Amino acid sequence: KVPLCFDNPRVDFHRIALEHYDPSIGGPAIINSLAASRERLEEMIDLVGHYETWAIVMASERFVEGTSVQCFTPQDAHVAAREFVELLHARIGCDNDRIMVDPGLPPVGADTYGLVNQGLDAMRLIRQDPDLAGLHISVGLTNFSWGIPKEFRGPIENAYLTLATDAGLDMALVNPEKNPHPLAPDDPLVGQLRDALESGRPQDGESQEDAGYRQAESVMAIFSEEE
Repeated sequence: KVPLCFDNPRVDFHRIALEHYDPSIGGPAIINSLAASRERLEEMIDLVGHYETWAIVMASERFVEGTSVQCFTPQDAHVAAREFVELLHARIGCDNDRIMVDPGLPPVGADTYGLVNQGLDAMRLIRQDPDLAGLHISVGLTNFSWGIPKEFRGPIENAYLTLATDAGLDMALVNPEKNPHPLAPDDPLVGQLRDALESGRPQDGESQEDAGYRQAESVMAIFSEEE
């Protein structure tokens, strides 16, 4: 008795799934996902409108002159979210509370491009935008701990949830068997992760790559200390 989330790049898959889905049991279905690079995007949007589903929108890429490009700044991700919300409003009259924006979440241990910070900063910009009030922000949480020693994956995901919920996250794709939950703001692991991410912000005259490698080293140092 919970909504099902259909996750497939093919429009025909979603069409068949939605034809057989009964929203009276679990509520409106969720389509994962809408993205600027998605083939037959307009047809996918029309399915969201016809079946009144929720939609996960990827803010990690945006429209540019008839094509799509990856977002590399929080401002780009914010613009991508605005563009998609405006498109859903105009084409199918979709309310903000049926839209879940995913700014993207890379594996933190291999994030040398500052993408974790980009996502957190994008959340803050989205939450400050009155035109985006009421929409939801979601990430694929298990991506965050990929490549990290197994025993530390749950705790580091929980530490991220603390930082992300403070930035505006209110939903996440998670493994419920791991009992995901934010930690207390003063939990030492939260402080360590916050410091590691802050170390990944470039200083004057420094490249993102240099800062990114420093961030990766700081993240891995957390687990060395724990051991």
